[in-house]
Amino acid sequence: MKTQHPQIITTSHGIFPIKNEEIKKYLRKARRQTVEIVFFGSDPWSIYVLNSLEDNFDVKAVVTASNSSVADYFKGPILTPVKLDENFISYHSSLISCDLFVVASYGKIIPQSILDIPKYGALNIHPSLLPKYRGPSPVPATILNGDKETGVTIIKMDSKMDHGPIVSTSKISLSGQEDLPVLITKLFQLGAELLVKIIPDFVAGRLKPKAQNHSKATFCPRLTRKSGYFDITSPPDTPTLDKMIRAYSPWPGVWTNWKRRIVKFYPEGKIQMEGKKVLSLNDFLNGYPDFPLKSYS
Repeated sequence: MKTQHPQIITTSHGIFPIKNEEIKKYLRKARRQTVEIVFFGSDPWSIYVLNSLEDNFDVKAVVTASNSSVADYFKGPILTPVKLDENFISYHSSLISCDLFVVASYGKIIPQSILDIPKYGALNIHPSLLPKYRGPSPVPATILNGDKETGVTIIKMDSKMDHGPIVSTSKISLSGQEDLPVLITKLFQLGAELLVKIIPDFVAGRLKPKAQNHSKATFCPRLTRKSGYFDITSPPDTPTLDKMIRAYSPWPGVWTNWKRRIVKFYPEGKIQMEGKKVLSLNDFLNGYPDFPLKSYS
């Protein structure tokens, strides 16, 4: 099943929002507006967006996955629907009365009937420069392809996956050494800053969405456990393996089978035999001198 939003990737990293004084400084210069928002988001990085919205607007409720980091963070009404349907809408008046939906890595398909509820529609933060990398894994795709730049795109959502017109974008340059947790955090921080800047102009009608060039759209697939697998008898070259490790950490991870056991690869040249401790590659080779891969970073 297709999803409209980036794939949810949980992590044990303690990543929580930091208040951004530059956002507040910008909005103090602007004419403040009362905008009532319902936020849709589930993964840890979407908390950056929620935090910025709370600082600057009226967040009426949050729609999220059960037991998510967002549910733990938000102190107001929490909605965790199994299905987004007419029954869900009828039981929650906060959805009907709000001005705007904001979606950041929520993880469920939102039907057009729900997107049409708010006065100003729904805005989605997507961590790529659309129409490049539509789909659920844009940040891993950015790392895997060795891109020199990336960014965030805010679109006004429609029923198709990452298809809606572009409201605003912001770009950053890449060093080529970013890993998934660092880059996805940076992009959602960037998206949070951009979002609170553009909402006043968007709801006032001063910011007109522009259609994407759909002929240039590219797509990235949903990650599975097998995404990080490679055959040890024909391994990828060192630069490719390095990008895989940075793109697939912490999940699904990079791994192979050797002598009927799983061998996992980690950032910073670490490796682990199934059932054993994580070691540096040199220490691993001391214990397994016949392992066919002698270097990878």
